[in-house]
Amino acid sequence: MNIAQLKKSGHWPTLATSFLYFDVSFMVWTLLGALGALIGPSLRLNSQEIFLMVSLPILSGAFLRIVLSMLVDRIGTKPTGILAQLVVMGGLFVAWQFGVSSLQQALVLGLVLGVAGASFAVALPQSGRWYPPHMQGVVLGLAGAGNVGVVIDHLAAPRIAAVWGWQAVFGAALIPLSLAFILYVIFSKEPPGDFKKKKLSDYMDLLKQRDAHWFCFFYTISFGGFVGLATAFAIYFRDEFGLTPVHAGEFAAFCTLVGALGRPMGGSIADRVGGIRALGIFYSVAGLALVMAALVHNLWLCGAAFFIASGAFGMCNGSVFQLLPQRFAKDISVMTGLVGCGGGLGGFVLGMMFGASKEHTGSYVTGILLFAGLCGIALIGMKLVKTRWRTTWGATAAARI
Repeated sequence: MNIAQLKKSGHWPTLATSFLYFDVSFMVWTLLGALGALIGPSLRLNSQEIFLMVSLPILSGAFLRIVLSMLVDRIGTKPTGILAQLVVMGGLFVAWQFGVSSLQQALVLGLVLGVAGASFAVALPQSGRWYPPHMQGVVLGLAGAGNVGVVIDHLAAPRIAAVWGWQAVFGAALIPLSLAFILYVIFSKEPPGDFKKKKLSDYMDLLKQRDAHWFCFFYTISFGGFVGLATAFAIYFRDEFGLTPVHAGEFAAFCTLVGALGRPMGGSIADRVGGIRALGIFYSVAGLALVMAALVHNLWLCGAAFFIASGAFGMCNGSVFQLLPQRFAKDISVMTGLVGCGGGLGGFVLGMMFGASKEHTGSYVTGILLFAGLCGIALIGMKLVKTRWRTTWGATAAARI
């Protein structure tokens, strides 16, 4: 697959603007996490309140993915994308102009930023529906690569805040958002064809199947681990090692980048060795790395451990989505919404584990070890389902499972 083939098939301006929309949306989705080390002391928040603030956009985005997915079916992908971007820009404009002076106001902003996290439900179908089935992997991989936006905010937000204050970051974020919005309005197009409209009952029907529960659980841990760590890193490195917000953001960006890049790598490895085996390897690596991060108190060793954990969680994400189409080929759109919702829920849980652990024990160790334990439970889950999966739907799957 090369660029020339992408230009000949589908509509590459829509693919490019969908990537840009997803990238800037993911950037602001985790913005409070990048600023948490600054907002917390300014608003006199305790550890649990800080992590509630930075985790709420993740939880909000999880459930709003289903809302936007249903809206896409009713008014189209492009109108939904335009509406969602306007809501996010409006929320940031209000925060910039009037300020955020309390936990309650920060939580309201977090709910609004959840709309940015739900962009997954718009950008991927808008770009993917333009291309034939044999190109879906590369197309959705390119569109989904927008999750590197989390790296951008960890690098840029603390630097802007150091010069103009953290409230100014909300105004600065409007610049790339506005540029992406203009390009999206001008160049993106609604995909062709008619598609089955999803109803809330479609989600409820799938939730009656036990395999749907397993996939949601596995993604709750993998994507939850990736995005939860991404929102916690800057606060953790400042608290534990006394780094400045800028240096903490650099460490956070470095650790998060490998998780973002690990997703397509994990999918590729899963294609070769099978998704079940790949998940077993990646969950093991992530769990052991988290244990190491919890028990060592050396900046570079801890940073290396979190780097490995983030990368393993990213590869887990790719492996889950290597298996998902094999089991739910006819319901992949609805299952993507359900599984994505589970992933956001996992990110919220991880953030709250960090906050509760710090607030009640004075250390992050307990929270980190608890999430490492969830990796162990995921491994047990893989053991329980692998034989049934391989001898039922896996026996006729088009890919190794």
